This record gives sequence, C-alpha cells and structure tokens, in this order.
Amino acid sequence: MRKTLIAASALPLLLTLVVTPSVSAQPKLSGDSIEFNVLTADGASAASAEQAVKAAGGVVVERNDAVGLLTAKAPANGFTERLAKSNAVLSAAKVQSIGQAPDRAAKKRKDAAIEKDRGNGNKAQNKAKTPVGLDPLDEQLWGLKSIRADLARDKTIGDKRVKVGILDTGVDGKHPDIAPNFDRTLSRNFTKDIPFDELGQEVDGPCEYRGCVDPADVDNGGHGTHVAGIVAAAANGFGLSGVAPGVSIVNIRGGQDSGYFFLQPVVNALTYAGDAGLDVVNMSFYVDPWLYNCDNNPADTPEQRKQQRTIKTAVSRALRYAHDKGVTLISAYGNDHTDAGKPLPDATSPDFPAGTAHDRDIDNATCQSMPSEHPNVLNVSSYGPSGAKSDFSTYGLEQISVSAPGGYRRDYFGTPWFNSLDNMILSTYPQNVLVSEGFVDAAGNVTPDGAAVGVLKLDRPGAYYRPLQGTSMAAPHATGVAALIVSQYGKYKGNDASLDPNKVEKVLEGTATATPCPTPRTVDYLDEGRPADWTATCEGGLDFNGFYGHGQIDAYQAVVGGAKFLK
Repeated sequence: MRKTLIAASALPLLLTLVVTPSVSAQPKLSGDSIEFNVLTADGASAASAEQAVKAAGGVVVERNDAVGLLTAKAPANGFTERLAKSNAVLSAAKVQSIGQAPDRAAKKRKDAAIEKDRGNGNKAQNKAKTPVGLDPLDEQLWGLKSIRADLARDKTIGDKRVKVGILDTGVDGKHPDIAPNFDRTLSRNFTKDIPFDELGQEVDGPCEYRGCVDPADVDNGGHGTHVAGIVAAAANGFGLSGVAPGVSIVNIRGGQDSGYFFLQPVVNALTYAGDAGLDVVNMSFYVDPWLYNCDNNPADTPEQRKQQRTIKTAVSRALRYAHDKGVTLISAYGNDHTDAGKPLPDATSPDFPAGTAHDRDIDNATCQSMPSEHPNVLNVSSYGPSGAKSDFSTYGLEQISVSAPGGYRRDYFGTPWFNSLDNMILSTYPQNVLVSEGFVDAAGNVTPDGAAVGVLKLDRPGAYYRPLQGTSMAAPHATGVAALIVSQYGKYKGNDASLDPNKVEKVLEGTATATPCPTPRTVDYLDEGRPADWTATCEGGLDFNGFYGHGQIDAYQAVVGGAKFLK
C-alpha cells in the first residue's frame, strides 16, 4: 500500500485509519506452497489470469490458453481469496493433494478393464477390391466379427491420414501390432509421473525415466495399449488386428501410470487433439477425483464444491474446443451398473487420495461425470458375446449413443461358456506392465498367474496380449468404426482427412443395428453372483433404448450404407 504523509493535526483521523482495514488490503498468505487450478472468466484471456495469479502471490507452472486453465503454485491459505477479487478469474480450487493409490494389480483404471467386484493403408488401397486378410489371433476376436469389421475390409481398412487419438495411460508404440500404425511424430505425453506422496505412499511408483516424464511411445499402465489395439492394431499377418487396421494411432496421454486422470493433463490432451488435426479421440476414463462433479452437494466441503465446478467448466470448454476443431469424441459410458439418468448414491468420491471418499446423494440435474456427460460426447455401453448387456455396464436413455462389444465374462450362465476368459476382449498389452504385475517373468515367459488371466505371448519381441472387459473396451470398437467412417466419407487435403463430427455421429448411429430391450425388460444378475442393486431395467423402444442406444454398431453397414445419412 502507498504511504501517505499526515500532519500532526490529523492524528485522530490517523487513529481511525489504523483500526479500520483498507478495502484494498490483501488477505494474508500462509501455509505450504500447493497447486491450484485457476480457470479464467468468460471473455478473459489466460494471460490476464496469469497476471492475476502473480499479483495474488502465486506462480503459474502450466497454462492452457485454449481453455483458459492454469495450474499455479501458491501458499495454501489466502491465495484463492485474493484471486476472487480479479475479474479475470472465474474460479480457483486446490488441486487434489497427492495420496495413496491402490495396489498395482487393482489400480489400473476405475472405469476399465478388469471387472470390478464392487459393484497403413492409403486411399488407393482403401478402394481396392482385394480384401485385407485377418491375423492369426483374430479368430478369438468375437467383438470384431460381431460388428462385422472383418467384412468392412472389403470396402476399406481405414486411411492412414485418418488420425485417432488415444487419451489414456499411454500407448506402447513398439508393440509389433501397434508399431506399423503408430504416429510417433504427433504423439505426446501430457503427464508427469507422481512417484510418492508426501507421506511416502506409492502413487505411480519410482520414475522409469529421468525427469519423471515417460516418452510418448511408452505405456506403464497397460490400459491405453489395450484400447489402441482394439481401435487399430495392424492387419499385418501377425498377432491380431483392430477395427480400423489402416488408420494412424496417436498417443495423447492424459492418464497417470496408476490410472488416475487429472484435470490439467486431460484438458491439455483435448485441446492438442483439436490443434493437431486429430479426427477421433477415444476416452475410456473419468476425470478424477470425482465420479460425479456436483455444483453444491451438501455432503462436500466448500473447497470440494469449488473443485468440482472447476472440473466441469474446464473439461466442458476443452471438449467443445476439440469438437469445434473437427474431433469426434467417443467415451466409455461407465462400469457402474447404474442408470446414468438415475444415479445411485456415490460412495467412491473423492477417489484420491485413497481413503477420503464419503457418501453423497447425487442430484442428476446438477452433477455430471466428465467427460461422458457432455453433449458433444458419444457414449458407448457394453454388451457380451451373446448380445446381452454386460452386467457392469452403465445404461440409461439420458446420454447413451450406441452399444459395442466390451466383454462380459459372466455371460452364458448355465452353459460351459459361463465365466470364460473368451467372453472378454483380447487385445495388445505392454510387456513391461505384465512383468510389473507378475504375469510375465524377467526372461519374458508367461507365469502361471499370467496364464490364469489369459496372457498370450507370440514369437516376436514385445508381442503380448491380454483379455480385459469393460465399457473401456466397448468405446474403442466404436472409435474404430468412427475412424472407418471418416476414412470412407471424409475430405482429404494433403496428409489430412476431415469429416464433421456431427456427420460421423449420424452415420455411426444411423447404421447401428437396432436392438430391442430384453424380455422381460428388468434383468437381474443374481445367478451371475451379483447383488440385487445390479438389477437393471431397459427403457425405450426398438430404435432407441437404455441398454443399446441407437443399436449395436455395425462397421460394414457404416462403410457401405452410411452415405444416406450424410445428406
């Protein structure tokens, strides 16, 4: 504050000023330096918000101009109160402090993969009449056949100029089924490993690389490589192939090794997807630490409410930015075996740090799971090899788009096929993760534990495969079909392809196979060993319902009959 000289005769006034705080007085800063997410106000620039951060006593460590999201370091107390005075800042919330992650085998992904018991082609090749053959392991890919992706190859395998972003834990770009289609030039890692928290508890574990930033062709989580293989593993006569085996795979990593997805990396990955000209992005996750981000949930603290509002607004901006840049956004609907329009109480949030969750009733009108509950996102539910909705799959009329094969190990109850690994989705998997999980030994051999979960090894370095299940596996089937749609109907200019995401949506939904609700409409999973609260009721009709949306995706119909939906 500027000093003012005051005459002795003004002493009574001076005393008044001393006991009455100035309106311009700043709250005192105190406490350890921590990270905050700072979101710019509508119409304000990130640069102006950065100036506000500096004036409030903070330091910006990361900035996304497209969304107006900044990560800043500042003392724990007083900083947000100072920022509240700036017209350039919409909100500022503490980044969730580092905490203990689950054990390595269980922490892969909340929305993923292993079922939870808690509940290169060029355009000339594309037009060729000679079909691309199937790979040896494709006989085990019931999902590929279910969506008729094998037949679609008579028409197109996808164009290399079509670029699919895998927003996940990373992609093993050296895997022999990924490498032919992996775009190393465009791939990015937006995360930094978090080895341990301040209490010495493991999160991602010791850093594998100097600087704690993994290269953009590395996956130390496993989930992203599995997803990438479903989308676009190469049809190269070896291993297995993906739904669109001729398109390009771009790693836009936003997830930690441990499977957590935090706000700033996710936002950075989405805006990069738009700027880099990616055509489709697969998102098989939700933004941590909140399964549902609520505006004013009475069970949450004021600081937690602020954090959730920040996540909702920032992710919404990023999704809108990518969509407006021509990116088709596809998301896993979730593995919470609940009607998304009638959410059950949430006892899992915040999931980070571990052990901090509390019970919350969820108001559907003001709580959103991000990114899946944004209007620009296409949500995919999961079904098993019999066509039945997977027991774990989220469902409901509110946000569902289509359904796709996601695996359902407990399918076919009462038959020899029940509880079979073959009911899951086989795809590519990184050797380094299998070793860390104890499924492959140091010499590269599959261990008995690995064999028990279905790990396969072929005779090339790094050629490992593993079956998993989840809506995380359903979404990349739809992502692959979306990539085929862009390949078949998109516009090409140089090395780039493009097709309006709204048109991709029309073809994907319009060519899906209409699938009726089961009879009876209410299905329980008691015989499959699930509790009564997994019981699901399918609402809607043949053309659109809560289990299958607009239907089961059909790659063949999309590439041979999709043109009529573009008129």
